[in-house]
Amino acid sequence: MLYVLYDMLRSTLVDWNLDWLFMVLDQRTFRALAGALLAFVMVVFAGPPVIRWLRRKKIGDTGSTDAESLRAAAGSKRSTPTMGGILICGAIVLCTGLLADVRNFYVVLGLVVVIWLALLGGVDDWLKLTAASRPGGSRQGLHAWEKLVFQFGLGLLVGYFVFKHGDNPDVAQDMGHVLNLPFQNTWRRVQGGAGWEANSALIYLGMPMFILFAVLMVAGMSNAVNIADGMDGLAAGTTTIVAIGIVVLTQIAGDDEVAKLLLVPSVPGTDELLVLAATVAGACLGFLWWNCLPAQVFMGDTGSLALGGVLAYIAVVVRQEALLLIMSGIFLVEIGSVVLQVGYFKYSRARTGTGQRLFKVAPIHHHFHIVGWTEQQVVSRFWIVTGILVVLALAMVKVR
Repeated sequence: MLYVLYDMLRSTLVDWNLDWLFMVLDQRTFRALAGALLAFVMVVFAGPPVIRWLRRKKIGDTGSTDAESLRAAAGSKRSTPTMGGILICGAIVLCTGLLADVRNFYVVLGLVVVIWLALLGGVDDWLKLTAASRPGGSRQGLHAWEKLVFQFGLGLLVGYFVFKHGDNPDVAQDMGHVLNLPFQNTWRRVQGGAGWEANSALIYLGMPMFILFAVLMVAGMSNAVNIADGMDGLAAGTTTIVAIGIVVLTQIAGDDEVAKLLLVPSVPGTDELLVLAATVAGACLGFLWWNCLPAQVFMGDTGSLALGGVLAYIAVVVRQEALLLIMSGIFLVEIGSVVLQVGYFKYSRARTGTGQRLFKVAPIHHHFHIVGWTEQQVVSRFWIVTGILVVLALAMVKVR
């Protein structure tokens, strides 16, 4: 709203010779950096009162687990409050609303994604953590199918509206629907060097396929970050690193000249998403202040579902799903380990009568913990791997 207010009062400020005080707001990069810093500061300073409130409400982790070898470690975190995702999501919404152009369609839809998934995760957390106080105590959070219904529903809405908003009569230059693959040149020089034209070999997605991509990305990434949220600082730190990579990709996609020089899609109207991406990174970094080992608060489903969903949303809009998946390799390994563990257990039980496991326990970060890594080693090494993957993905932007 601050940027919108400045834009509305621009002519008046010029008349009063005061526009020079606010001209810096015209610089999108400045607003993005300011948003990241403000989100960080907001989470850090709001942390103590919110954590105290969560403790008073007894919103803490139950410390329950079906892995005997992890019960001691999980039990030690029983008193640590969860639902700290309200800090992250609150900072993202407030800082983006303050510094981004909220008249921008992509910004508004991005905020809808954050709020939708934060509410979904909040309901899930609340049902889990108040089970003991309700008659029977049988409702341990939302059922998997209930969460998937809302995640798929959001993905459908995102896919439909992003596709329609990016619809361009000039199909040859329609970058909003292109299937962007690694090492593929999106643009090529017109003969004589007079300009750019779209690569004739590009694949353009129709609405059904575009919506399918959006559904899979939003639901998949949302659940992947949620599953990775199992150790102090793991999800928050990893998401911070991935979000920084998304900031770079969004900066490129929002600048037509830079995108063409790097031969990647440039999507009109996505420039303001830079502010949203930056606030995600800033808010996660601020949350890490309170979530690092030993954690004083956990983000819970309230934060993890929203973070995965908004990263996927931005990647879909700027047509960089493949690079996001590369940067999010740790998240994919986490959710993949659960799928493999469950699938192999059911398969082996059906075949031999006795269920067998591929890992000591899933998700895989607990497997490494059981085999001898300390929790700090697991988290730090997963951060390092994520940093390498982000660098690799960004390098692939140039190698085309």
